[in-house]
Amino acid sequence: MEEEKIANEASVESLNDESQLQEVPGDEKKKIKNLISLSILLGGLLIGSLFVDAGQLIKGGGISQGVLNGKDVFSLNGKTWVAYEDPIVNVQVITDESCEACKADDFLLQLRSALPTISTSSVVYDSTEGKDLIEKFKIKTLPAFVFDANIKDTGLFSQAAPIFKKEGEMYSIDTAQVGIPAGKYLELPTVGENDIVIGSRDNKVTLIEFSDFQCPYCQKFQQSVDEILKEYGDKVTFVYKQFPLTSIHPKAMDAAMASECANEQGKFLEYADKLFTNQADWSKDASNAKFGAYAAQVGLNVGQFNQCLSSSKYQEKIQANVAEAQEFGISGTPALFINDQFQPGASSVDALKKVIDEQLEK
Repeated sequence: MEEEKIANEASVESLNDESQLQEVPGDEKKKIKNLISLSILLGGLLIGSLFVDAGQLIKGGGISQGVLNGKDVFSLNGKTWVAYEDPIVNVQVITDESCEACKADDFLLQLRSALPTISTSSVVYDSTEGKDLIEKFKIKTLPAFVFDANIKDTGLFSQAAPIFKKEGEMYSIDTAQVGIPAGKYLELPTVGENDIVIGSRDNKVTLIEFSDFQCPYCQKFQQSVDEILKEYGDKVTFVYKQFPLTSIHPKAMDAAMASECANEQGKFLEYADKLFTNQADWSKDASNAKFGAYAAQVGLNVGQFNQCLSSSKYQEKIQANVAEAQEFGISGTPALFINDQFQPGASSVDALKKVIDEQLEK
């Protein structure tokens, strides 16, 4: 991720760099950068400022309370014991043992470096306990982490309270904010009656894309989407959901609303192609005049289109799309679901075909 400054618009040349395939707003980059490495963020807490009551660690060892009170580090039976101020915190790790991508070892290593007093246990997601926790905390992705009430009494919590969500006396951590990639999705984005849907809703494979018309990576990715739709035809369903990154793309919301007005007249794909093809032109236009011109070019009723656009008829729908994306931890565009397989960034046609073929064979 980049530094805290707002991301500059990618140049045409940068689109050819396969290491840059998704655009993320600057505030998201800052949030993820600050929270993903908890060991760095909170490293200062480890230098003499975290202590657990040594009596919790040593019981019946023959060490007097007076000695314990005067020692931060001591040896007993060939081991070195370190005292911390924080209590022991029990962490339940909800996971799927058959899912390689759901392993939480890396994050737990980071977490332990910031909070050495954690004690972890594994909970299988489809067990009774796992199902109860998933329902209680509305967990959508694995791995997930649930902390007992002691977390609120730690230095970690005082420094990073916004990443925790309380339910009863327990807390879950917002894995999307921390930057933990989803290994498995327990839920998928919904396909509602008002969503932009290309193809039959009953197909075996559904592609759901969250995209931004002003995003250069989305422009590049649209070529892959067009090729996939052409090759697979009525074998797949394509669902387009709006995710305008308005903090870095000031015209993205207007473009999203324009595409919704085009969809109202049954010509979403044609209009979307106009928006992506002419992205450099309308992005710099302070007015929305070009949107009306594109409507005429694809054969829309321009009067109806202009009225739809000027009334911001679909703004609430677009905002709901944005909220849904954020619920699934999506912070950049493009982002694509192929059934339950998540593909962040501008994946190649070959990569998409591989996943689609695997899903069709199931």
